[in-house]
Amino acid sequence: MGKRDNRVAYMNPIAMARSRGPAPSSGPTIQDYLNRPRPTWEEVKEQLEKKKKGSKALAEFEEKMNENWKKELEKHREKLLSGSESTSRKKEKKKKEKKKSSRLSPSSSSSSSSDSSSSSSDFEDEDKKQRKKRRKKKYHSSRKSSESSDSDSESDSKDSLKNKRSKEDREREKDSKTLVRKRIKAERGDGLSSSESASESDHTEEVPTKKKKNYEEKERNDKSKKRKKHKKHGKRK
Repeated sequence: MGKRDNRVAYMNPIAMARSRGPAPSSGPTIQDYLNRPRPTWEEVKEQLEKKKKGSKALAEFEEKMNENWKKELEKHREKLLSGSESTSRKKEKKKKEKKKSSRLSPSSSSSSSSDSSSSSSDFEDEDKKQRKKRRKKKYHSSRKSSESSDSDSESDSKDSLKNKRSKEDREREKDSKTLVRKRIKAERGDGLSSSESASESDHTEEVPTKKKKNYEEKERNDKSKKRKKHKKHGKRK
């Protein structure tokens, strides 16, 4: 039995794509975009005119609203003026009636004048009382505000003094602590220097004594060696 032939013919992908032809486009092409329908110059002008008309309509609406508002203001002013005129007319009528009554009866005029003077005096007294009350209120309010400001300033000054004193006390404590530390360090340094000097002096004293001892031991050893040599020589002879 022979082997199967599993070989496959090679297909060039570029040649296959060319044989298939151009792929169908899914969306609009550039040519479609260039050939799109465009408005003419006349249509553009019409659109611009429509926009201008819209703005004109808005301006006309605003003008109408302003006119209506002006009319309402004028009506309100007329009402206020008519009310003030009516009050002035009433006052004039009252004055005329008083004059007529004073002409008719002098007694009534004297009584009316006394009544008017009394009423005017009462009115003046009430005005004076009200003024005095207002002055007193102002004086009391100003006094209270000044007292409150003084108390605030005093409290602030006390707080500032307390803070200053506390700061000064802290600085003094720090200075005292630093001085104590310096003194302790100086005492320790003096003690160390004295101990070092004493140890150095002892060491310097010990060095020559050791040298002397070593020198004496060497001399003794040399003498003993010489004696031994002399004894050996005597025995040989």
